Amino acid sequence: MIYTGKALSVDVLPSGTAHLVFDLQDSSVNKFDQKTLGELKAAVAVLQAADISGLIISSAKSTFIVGADITEFAAKFDEGEQKILEWLEEVNKIFSDIEDLPVPSVTAINGIALGGGMEVAISTDYRVATENAVLGFPEVKLGILPGFGGTVRMPRLIGADNANLWISSGSHIKAKQAFAEGALDAIVNDDLLIDAAEKIIEQCHQGKLDYKEIRSRKKSPLTLTPIELNVAYETAIGMVAAKAGANYPAPVTAVKTMFKAATLDRAGALQLEHQSFMKLASSETAANLVQMFLNDQFLGGKAKKQFAKANNITSAAVLGAGIMGGGIAYQSALKGTPILMKDISQEGIDLGMSEVKKLLGKKMARGKIDSEKMFSILSSIKPTLSYDGIDKVDIVVEAVIENPSIKKAVLSELEGLVNENAIIASNTSTISIDELATALERPEKFCGMHFFNPVPVMPLVEIIRGEHSSDETIATTVALAKKMGKTPIVVNNCPGFLVNRILFPYFGAFSRLIHDGADFKQIDKAMEKFGWPMGPAYLLDVVGLDTAFHCQDVMAEGFERMSLGFESLIDKLYEQKSLGQKTGSGFYLYEPDKRGKPRKLHNPAIESLVASSQVQEKEFEDQEIVERMMVALCLETARCLEDGIVETAIEADMGLILGLGYPPFRGGALRYADSIGLSKFCDIADKYADLGAIYHPTDTMRAMAAKNETYYK
Repeated sequence: MIYTGKALSVDVLPSGTAHLVFDLQDSSVNKFDQKTLGELKAAVAVLQAADISGLIISSAKSTFIVGADITEFAAKFDEGEQKILEWLEEVNKIFSDIEDLPVPSVTAINGIALGGGMEVAISTDYRVATENAVLGFPEVKLGILPGFGGTVRMPRLIGADNANLWISSGSHIKAKQAFAEGALDAIVNDDLLIDAAEKIIEQCHQGKLDYKEIRSRKKSPLTLTPIELNVAYETAIGMVAAKAGANYPAPVTAVKTMFKAATLDRAGALQLEHQSFMKLASSETAANLVQMFLNDQFLGGKAKKQFAKANNITSAAVLGAGIMGGGIAYQSALKGTPILMKDISQEGIDLGMSEVKKLLGKKMARGKIDSEKMFSILSSIKPTLSYDGIDKVDIVVEAVIENPSIKKAVLSELEGLVNENAIIASNTSTISIDELATALERPEKFCGMHFFNPVPVMPLVEIIRGEHSSDETIATTVALAKKMGKTPIVVNNCPGFLVNRILFPYFGAFSRLIHDGADFKQIDKAMEKFGWPMGPAYLLDVVGLDTAFHCQDVMAEGFERMSLGFESLIDKLYEQKSLGQKTGSGFYLYEPDKRGKPRKLHNPAIESLVASSQVQEKEFEDQEIVERMMVALCLETARCLEDGIVETAIEADMGLILGLGYPPFRGGALRYADSIGLSKFCDIADKYADLGAIYHPTDTMRAMAAKNETYYK
């Protein structure tokens, strides 16, 4: 052993080749934290002075390196551009020193090599990997770009076109694709990984492989003509910009950086990479997206703590088929939990199974599953009109019509049929869990489990704790949600729970803007420009105006501030049965496109309805529209936190991002309020105080503003 540390060690194999092994202590994965980088620098200095014939880099863990330590990112970014530059230069000096060693080098990749893990791999001359290896550069998803030489070495290794796609998409690339595109030199069985790496070094010494040519190529400008460079990069810039959108600058910045660096040597290209990285890392977008990553880890860790209290789940059932029930059954079976799908009518069963088959067909068409897997998933869903077998399942999700009387009757009947240890969870979007629990003799075995539509697409599941729900019940339901591939957030019971409670003041602000004379199409455009995937009118059409109408009544009954006090355009559309996409008309008209998806069109019939809903016609600035919409939403989010509906600001914000499509680059409602500054946010809210209580900051928020506090500490 010529070097030993707490993150890595270096030994010399009998062949004379040095073997650097990453094995970060007290961590399940290897990552580039400050400790690891410091030890790598020391180890490389030892290698530079050692008498060795080659270098192999590998991992002692089940994966190679997952990337840089994101928990250190936020603090690093806050240190300012000069400190960021010094950090980048120091790390890249280490990686360049590896690349410049006077002996051939190989990285042996098992499992995951992402971000900095992939960047250290491409600093060596060759790469071999196992069949299950996953490679890539996810940095753009954090609002930054590769900063350890990724934008410099990848185009010179795999070509401009491939590098543009790898880096701008942030995708995970499987070993076979990486080998085909030149990022890997061999794919071998796990037990042959180090032998294969040694064989490559041996072939270098035999003159069969020219590692110096590869090294020279990585350190030189791209061998493309000016015309070829323009074709490769100008096309990519346009495509990437269109896909990423104006609010996510990192993908386009990455491609532009590679374009500018294409005619430079390694030193010049690295300088450009550093400058681009610093600019992105200093942005609010990067700070928010890094926080998003940390938020996701926080939710995962919180769910994991529940597993110790959870019962084992081997089978499930869903009551109520149709689109929602079919989606729940599909997701359960897809992730390995057999499920009964019960309905009272064959029509409902047929609709549910049709939904399952449609979803499986799409997955098969994309090559995600084969026919054998499709059959296996289908066979683990048992459609039934009877309760046969319901006494054997561990958990039942009730997903019948959103009507308290019907749900209570179904729940009462169900409780008498399941085994006494089974958990019952109601998939309801607004009905009080405590009210539903009055129909049960074992309310401690009952909670809410609110799926968002469409079930396979939407990642959030709200787990609603009722007054009598036991810890075991909540933990088991959380475990089921995780097992189904969803992100569970535990919330306490109230009208609308978390997401819908916050959504309806937003819809209320929308209705009042129209009432006050605003054009709903302008509101949609302003909110989409803010970052929402769709404006409120379009969203209401997708949700269904009948659903919105009924939920609006529930929310107004639960919270006086949410009562509008006038007949809204939503009310009028509901009265004439223009319910949005489901009926072909709402705020907009809808016609199927070539793929059968509803295409949004102008609805001329709505003009007279709009006029009858307005007290005046008035020109609004986009800024006022955004303020009125967002202040209402942010204040209700703050109230949910203060009322204990959720425990943390992270859970409140992630509920909106995962359940509503709140723009991730803005970090969430409370994060957005923090970015404005709570004092300034309260001043903005006070401009609209006469519009109603949904615009009145809470006493707690005002106290926080006075102390210059924030929701994110």
